[in-house]
Amino acid sequence: MPKKDKVQLDRAKAMRSEPTDPETRLWHYLRAKRLNGIKFTQQVLIGPYIVDFAARDRKLVIELDGDSHGTQERYDARRTALIESEGFHVLRFNNADVMANLEGVLQTISDVLAALPLSQPSPRRGEG
Repeated sequence: MPKKDKVQLDRAKAMRSEPTDPETRLWHYLRAKRLNGIKFTQQVLIGPYIVDFAARDRKLVIELDGDSHGTQERYDARRTALIESEGFHVLRFNNADVMANLEGVLQTISDVLAALPLSQPSPRRGEG
C-alpha cells in the first residue's frame, strides 16, 4: 500500500475516533443499517478524499459541512466532481441542519436512497 494511502487511512481512523457533534448525531441513525436497512460506513476514503459517510452499495456519499465550508466552494466543487466521477451521488448538509432539523435530513437521505439503484458488481475478467 502506498505511503499516502496509509497516511489517509490513519487520518480516517483518527477522525472516526473524534467525530464532531453533528457527525455523532447523524451516525446514530445511519449505523448498523438503522436507516432503511442500508449499510453506511463513516470516514471512507474515495480517491484522495475522506468522506463523512458512504453507502457503497447505493453509491451515496453524505457530507456534513461546518462553518468553514462557506469559504471553500471551489475546493468542495472539485472534491464533489471527483467523488461523482467514481460513480457516487453526493448529498451535502450543513451541521446546523443536522442539529436543528435531523428529521428533515433523514427524510432527504431516505428519499434519495429510494431513488438510487443498487450498484451492480463489476463484470469478472473474461465475462461480459
